[in-house]
Amino acid sequence: MSEIAADPSHPRYQSLLMRHRLEVAEEKGMLAGSALIAHGRGEAFDYLLGEQTIPSALAATQQALALLCSATHPVISVNGNVVALAGKEILHLAQKLNCPVEINIFYRTPERMKALLQHLNEIKQQEAIDVEILGAKPNARIPGLEGPRANCTKEGILDSDVILVPLEDGDRCEALVSMGKTVLVIDLNPLSRTAQMASVTMVDELSRVIVNMNAHLDSGQQVVENKKYSNNETIQRALQHIAAYLQS
Repeated sequence: MSEIAADPSHPRYQSLLMRHRLEVAEEKGMLAGSALIAHGRGEAFDYLLGEQTIPSALAATQQALALLCSATHPVISVNGNVVALAGKEILHLAQKLNCPVEINIFYRTPERMKALLQHLNEIKQQEAIDVEILGAKPNARIPGLEGPRANCTKEGILDSDVILVPLEDGDRCEALVSMGKTVLVIDLNPLSRTAQMASVTMVDELSRVIVNMNAHLDSGQQVVENKKYSNNETIQRALQHIAAYLQS
């Protein structure tokens, strides 16, 4: 990856780094034309959170991690933006969880799939990561969805019981929930249909969530599911934080 032309001491260096990763990914043909628009929309909500992991998001992250660790067949589903922004971190997380990563993209083309697979396989080689990457040859479909995004693999998404789907679209989230899956999403917009439909919603920025998950697993601390967890409460707390931030 080419170097970012920004000083690490810049107060918004992390945000500039994420933008740069998307620019590089676009040059590699990994992204659809709408990818940068989607990222900009998310950044706007991150401003309202103070560009930080708020307490309710951290609690949701710990709940999601506990569910992934206790799952029979966990899967991480990724799109182009996820691969571009946190591909390396996602693969490290998948290795710790001993689960596959499946590429599932809205605008599927052979060229984009090739670019995404190549990028992830390069990271695997560089980092010496042993993780199965699925999605190149779909052999199943998600019920209730039309078009290419319904394509999936039986050994991945279809047979999963707990699925982490960062930056998910609402109708696919709804379809996965309807299949009886525990759906964990990362969404900076607490009012989106995805956030509202999911089993656990982490109202936080993607790379911060994955870094927090990896750090928790590296610490050796036990992750315990909160049986009283309420996703509606998580979303309400995020909205309350935003309201308080705007009034400050």
